[in-house]
Amino acid sequence: MARLAAALLGLVLLGALWPAAAYAQAEPSGAEATGLHISNGRLLEGNGNDFVMRGVNHAHTWYPNETQSLSDIKALGANAVRVVLADGHRWTANSAADVGNVVSQCKANRLICVLEVHDTTGYGEEAAAGTLDQAADYWIGLKDVLAGQENYIIINIGNEPWGNTNPEGWTAPTIAAIKKLRTAGFEHTIMVDAPNWGQDWQGVMRANAQSVYNADTTGNLIFSIHMYSVFDTAAEITDYLNAFVNAKLPILIGEFGGPADQWGDPDEDTMMATAERLDLGYLAWSWSGNTDPVLDLAIDFDPDNLSSWGQRIFNGTNGIAQTAKEATVYGGGGSGDTTAPTTPGTPTASAVTATSAALTWTASTDNVGVAGYDVVRISGGTETKVAASTTNSATVTGLSAETAYTFAVYARDAAGNRSARSATVNVTTGKAPVLNCSVGYRIVGEWPGGFQGEITIRNTGTTAINGWTLGFSFAGGQTISSMWGGTPTQSGANVSVTPASYTSTIAAAGSVTVGFIGVKSTTNAAPTAFTLNGSTCVTS
Repeated sequence: MARLAAALLGLVLLGALWPAAAYAQAEPSGAEATGLHISNGRLLEGNGNDFVMRGVNHAHTWYPNETQSLSDIKALGANAVRVVLADGHRWTANSAADVGNVVSQCKANRLICVLEVHDTTGYGEEAAAGTLDQAADYWIGLKDVLAGQENYIIINIGNEPWGNTNPEGWTAPTIAAIKKLRTAGFEHTIMVDAPNWGQDWQGVMRANAQSVYNADTTGNLIFSIHMYSVFDTAAEITDYLNAFVNAKLPILIGEFGGPADQWGDPDEDTMMATAERLDLGYLAWSWSGNTDPVLDLAIDFDPDNLSSWGQRIFNGTNGIAQTAKEATVYGGGGSGDTTAPTTPGTPTASAVTATSAALTWTASTDNVGVAGYDVVRISGGTETKVAASTTNSATVTGLSAETAYTFAVYARDAAGNRSARSATVNVTTGKAPVLNCSVGYRIVGEWPGGFQGEITIRNTGTTAINGWTLGFSFAGGQTISSMWGGTPTQSGANVSVTPASYTSTIAAAGSVTVGFIGVKSTTNAAPTAFTLNGSTCVTS
């Protein structure tokens, strides 16, 4: 993931410096890769079918036991996953056996797998970073595992392999690493990341893309731009991507974020809309386990507990559920599987509390296999997806006390076919318990137009609070743009916050803290009243 000093400098991408006309595309001579390959600026499968990646990043090297995540990511509709590996320079190297298992798991879950070495991140600025040459040696050491998998994997030589210091130094070692892999006999499509921590805000990759592409004798090379706070306007995003497309130079968004941070607010809506319009791939950062949990798509690796960022990526406009098409090598993309799963049984509710309800239903069947289920809330003629599951049960959270809800379930298969909607179940949540609580609110820091806040919720009672919803109102027109430790919902001045998994329980006489980035005008008055599960809290 990129964290960018660039945005602090207020620098922007200047498209006029590198007009698309400057690129004179010429397909390099040489044999195409056996499987996934590049032709005329597009990523194609071995059979010539256009393949557009729609997926996420997964931090395997730091969470090697979370291989179930690949199944969960697939069940939510993804057709690709970018897997974080290490070559041993900075983090413990992933062994050949481990990488082989990752490839097998990707294939078993019908995902195209992008494998990347993360140790190169920020080279030249990050003292612990390794080189692209070292990463290339790692891949060569894995050749026996990777050879023959050209239909299923792409080799991303190194993650964000140059920082902001002298980024022009990126070009030569990138070319050298590509040539080293080709000399070693690799026929896979190779992916290269941009400098400037992946964001290319100084335009080095953009200016040198043609020469780097021409250095690959097979022509099977794709460029990866990482889009975070540098890309906070529609013009920057569309200008950058269009420059590559117009030059017929293959590109995808290999990482991107949506939640605002201290450097700015990425325009993820334009990123996703432009990728869809241009038929370019995107891979969101990241499934789970981030040190900055605001970027977790799934909370604690739980596919049934997507964050607001996760809901945006998987279920939002131009999101994965809407746009992903399975690779034809797995039978997707018009392979003939048009049979939808059978309708799930009518859900039944249990363990209904003031804020949640557990639902169970009779499983569907399918001619190939059921990939997962979507639980929807029905309100009049509107459906809202509220949970997803790979089994025939799910828990819906974040509900309001003493409120009537109607839920139903859909089943889906790996080819994207969806069942008819199940019959509905009506659920009325319970009363909120009376709680003893106090809330402390403080401003950690301010800057023109923005601020960082912190809210500490204390349980002053004698029993633990399991699950909570915090309510308050801003007095000065403030809005919350991102939060960690909780998930905010805001309507006008009114804010409702539900917990992250690690803040959901407040022990007796204990406390939890959530932090957030906010937008303000000239005033920034603190809220004066707070409720917890409907109970008024003391303001401390």
